[in-house]
Amino acid sequence: MATDATIPQAAAQRVGRYRWVIVAMLFAATAINYIDRQMIGVLKPTLKGEFGWSESDFANIVFWFQLAYAIGYIGFGRVVDAIGARTGYTIAIIIWTISHMAHGLATSITTFAMARFGLGIGESGNFPAGIKAVTDWFPQKERAYAIGLFNAGANVGAIITPLLVPWLVLTFDWRVAFYVTGIFGIIWLVAWWAIYRHPSEHAKVSAAELAYIQQDAADPVTPLSWGKVLTVKETWAYALGKFFIDPIWWFFLFWLPGYLFDRYDMDLKTFGLPLAAIYLISDVGSIAGGWLSSKLIASGRTPNFARKLTMFICACCVLPIFFAQEISSVWGAVLVIGLATAAHQAFSANLYTLPSDVFPRAAVGSVVGIGGTVGAIGGMGMALFTGYILDSTGNNYSVLFAIAGSAYFVALAAVHLLSPRLARIEVA
Repeated sequence: MATDATIPQAAAQRVGRYRWVIVAMLFAATAINYIDRQMIGVLKPTLKGEFGWSESDFANIVFWFQLAYAIGYIGFGRVVDAIGARTGYTIAIIIWTISHMAHGLATSITTFAMARFGLGIGESGNFPAGIKAVTDWFPQKERAYAIGLFNAGANVGAIITPLLVPWLVLTFDWRVAFYVTGIFGIIWLVAWWAIYRHPSEHAKVSAAELAYIQQDAADPVTPLSWGKVLTVKETWAYALGKFFIDPIWWFFLFWLPGYLFDRYDMDLKTFGLPLAAIYLISDVGSIAGGWLSSKLIASGRTPNFARKLTMFICACCVLPIFFAQEISSVWGAVLVIGLATAAHQAFSANLYTLPSDVFPRAAVGSVVGIGGTVGAIGGMGMALFTGYILDSTGNNYSVLFAIAGSAYFVALAAVHLLSPRLARIEVA
């Protein structure tokens, strides 16, 4: 009879691959999430022209989205721990799809802010539910790669948006663009409800694949209280990492279209390809970051070494963005900014993996929710600060790029100081 030590190896030799179908579904949801999220940035010049918004007005609309995201993220983290990824994801995408389509009815800053608030509540469920699904469907050694793959959907969504939305606006109008893109969420929801089950309940998961998925030590399944999770310093290692890097991603997502418009005198017809190229480069980073740390673990390195070395490399790759404002060529800027966004995605894929590395399964959703909320709070401050800086400096982005270039080193330092070994913990 095979020993316990040989079971994972034997199972790996015969293991099926249905878990990658789940990653494909998460990838698609994240792409839709980012199409809906990024549309306000792509349409910023159009909406500023129609409604006469200042940079601070736009920042306030972004602020309300991020406030809702902060509230919803911690709530959804708890929800998916309690009811699972299948139902939690369903609730999230219903809320965000309805709110996304409601943008087409907006007529003022207030009504845009209301629609963005609803979108923030719904979209905050994407990553807690997705990471919960990865935790349920993958062993530890594959989780960073799986998260990197589905997180790459963010970049695909960000690539599609500047290519599709200008065409919809020029062919119809910006209101129709919100209605048409809202259909994607409805189609995904039907497929998700038909396909997703927990692996132990799924008819298409073989016994060998289930054994492979569950090869790590069993974790408790009863959700843990926030009070217990909040007292653990590893929670704050993850949360502070999110606090420092999430605002930079929000800045890229919401202000890059306007930056290309202002700095390189582009318009709705010409800025789509450079912006899509930036996020195409980002996609490579998301997958590469998860692959590198997973490869290091497979070669015998500890998760602590693998995750932190990968994040340090990523932080170094962001540094050239310090000089982005001085680059006169639009395609030179695309390469520098694309490298930074790719490094962000690779860094983020590894940071997202830390809760499942360190905490029992029952706490993963709650920890991810807390971290997402803290990151969104940082994003709220960054939004208001960005609006103030751009209005007061005549749209000079130098200070903002300098902040972006240093944030990842600060985030990694916070993670390392609070969790120097990334040792697995037990929350009693």
